[in-house]
Amino acid sequence: MPGRYSLSHLIDGIKGNRFAVFGRAGMDMFADPVGVKSEHADMFRADLGGSSANICAGLVKLGSQASLITSVSDDAVGRFCLNKLHHYGVDTSFIRVVGGEYRMSLAVYESCIEDFQNVIYRNGAVDFQVTEDDMDRVDYGRFSAAISAGTVLAAEPSRSATFRAFDNARKAGLPVIFDIDYRPYSWPSAQVAADVLSRAGEASDMIVGNDEEFGFMAGGIEKGFRKACDLAEKPGRIVIYKMGEKGAVTLTDGQEIHTGIYPVTAVKPNGAGDSFMAGLLASIAAGHSLEQAVLRGSACASIVVSKPGCAPAMPTTEDLDAFLASHPGPTPAG
Repeated sequence: MPGRYSLSHLIDGIKGNRFAVFGRAGMDMFADPVGVKSEHADMFRADLGGSSANICAGLVKLGSQASLITSVSDDAVGRFCLNKLHHYGVDTSFIRVVGGEYRMSLAVYESCIEDFQNVIYRNGAVDFQVTEDDMDRVDYGRFSAAISAGTVLAAEPSRSATFRAFDNARKAGLPVIFDIDYRPYSWPSAQVAADVLSRAGEASDMIVGNDEEFGFMAGGIEKGFRKACDLAEKPGRIVIYKMGEKGAVTLTDGQEIHTGIYPVTAVKPNGAGDSFMAGLLASIAAGHSLEQAVLRGSACASIVVSKPGCAPAMPTTEDLDAFLASHPGPTPAG
């Protein structure tokens, strides 16, 4: 296919605005009200969670189409997550319900920055049961781009299934977007994680991660930026190297685009990366420049950390535009 590895192929795929998203859904339970530590909470609110499901919810709220490809448990929590996906407008056509003792992921956290606690339950995680057959059943012709979060690569059979999905997406002409999303507790060892995540990065057209994740892949945080630069040397690839409050560097076709962040009063740290990805892609799809899309993604991240929950905190386009109109503006690019 002419232009398969060109930047225009990647951008055109994102502008198609129809995303197949591989990875997990889960249940979030967060202490209510804001500021209460989990161990002192009398009430928790429940909503959709899981990195890929959050990305889907964020995309749909911003006007994109998103389908989550995963497996869910055949129980009340699995049905809760499916209902929440429907609530947010996420397509569930390619989700398989799995019986037995496999369970949805559960995250229990609080809206409290100081000594923030996020307790993750991933024993017997059902999303790791996605198979190559599941990936072969996906109608890739319905989509214009594919997205995967790294967590789904942490165990078999979902690891092989996701690489199968990468191959299927490539054959269908879809660019592959990869959120490194390294969670140490999901992996059998750091070496396995580094090897597998690096393989996924090499197979992707856009790679998004933070300085610690690129550093981990490179064997040391001081080597992370060099790793990102090396990955960006492939023609047509975009690499986004996030540095927390120092902003981000976008690397593509020999360019370095430095952008700042939108300071807010945060109530929690989690959900920012998922919201960034949704805002970035939806903004490219809406016709914004790459630099502006990264800034809008950063604004989405700021919105999410300023509110309780993850999926419910994802902004709509109207929310995002109102935030940008009222905010003093981003910090200077580093």
